[in-house]
Amino acid sequence: MSSNSILFVDDEPNILASFRRSLGRRFNLNLANGPREALSMITKEGPFAVVVSDLKMPEIDGINLLSMVKKHSPDTVRIILTGHADLDSAISAVNEGSVFRFLTKPCDTETLIKTVDAGLKQYRLVTAEKELLRGTLRGSVKLLTDILALINPEAFGRAERIKHLVIKTAKQAGLENPWRFELASMLSMVGYVSVDPDILTKKFTNQPLSPEEEQMLAMHSAIASGLLSNIPRMNDIIAIVSAQDDRLDENPEQPPGARLLRLANDYDALERSGLGKEDSIEKLRKDEGCYDPHLLDALEHVIFIEEGFLPRSLPFNDLRPGMFLAMDVTTPDGVLLMAKGQEFNEVSLLRLRNFARNNSIKEPIHVRIPLDRDEKE
Repeated sequence: MSSNSILFVDDEPNILASFRRSLGRRFNLNLANGPREALSMITKEGPFAVVVSDLKMPEIDGINLLSMVKKHSPDTVRIILTGHADLDSAISAVNEGSVFRFLTKPCDTETLIKTVDAGLKQYRLVTAEKELLRGTLRGSVKLLTDILALINPEAFGRAERIKHLVIKTAKQAGLENPWRFELASMLSMVGYVSVDPDILTKKFTNQPLSPEEEQMLAMHSAIASGLLSNIPRMNDIIAIVSAQDDRLDENPEQPPGARLLRLANDYDALERSGLGKEDSIEKLRKDEGCYDPHLLDALEHVIFIEEGFLPRSLPFNDLRPGMFLAMDVTTPDGVLLMAKGQEFNEVSLLRLRNFARNNSIKEPIHVRIPLDRDEKE
């Protein structure tokens, strides 16, 4: 939708027709016969620069409609036009719908034109400011990450790997505003610009570090937060970056983005140390309290999506048909009961149950669960 599109909403067709006659040549005009049609148009054709709504309409009044418009498109300028004006309605319109103007019917064409023009000007000012901020932000982030790439390519590489993990995991976990997490992950390693590259190499290759080196590395989040504080509108990102090294059980208020960064960073470190995917995830799960379980499940799903299964170590009673054995199941004296790769079905599970009544089966049983099955359960 163009930046000058206007939507008028009224449940009376003759009033909509009058808008078309008086304003159709001047504005990029769109008409909605009632709130339901308006919501459909906003969803399919929006956002609109300005929405002008009648107040009294069936099912959804103008105040509630504009509140919905605000949630869907916060930058849209909202105007009430009504023949039922009173102080309470005006107050509700301002408080709930955040209206730009409150006009009463009958409203002469000249006043209506001036009001819509003012709404368009306001919309352009708001969107232009946001675009300027986005451009400034993108440029600042690029500058910082380019400096990091020059000073320490390994730290930059880790930030890039973490970014991809964070984006996919945030989407899998259903987190809102994933762009914040992407931005935070790109900037998560910026604090390392002040650290000797040799010390970073030792850290990233899991070599022993002296207490002084550990202390120096522990300051990277605070240094990054200080650098980012010079960029406007970065409070949310700073909160994520500054808490990225916290444990959840030590900081229950840790922002979701910081939890995600800690998880992705620790997984990357484990895998880069030589551990396989399954061993890395298992080690993360054993550190109870450090990570958000929901995010850990989402990360595991992302890690194993290409393989199409999730590895699990389960007690005998949790085995179900459709799971696949990841390791042989044998008797205590080494007799093979089920071979690796075999799918559990009712018959094989019954056989194991019968055997388990009189003999010990070493638990847990290592299995692979198809992702589609795991999602259904």
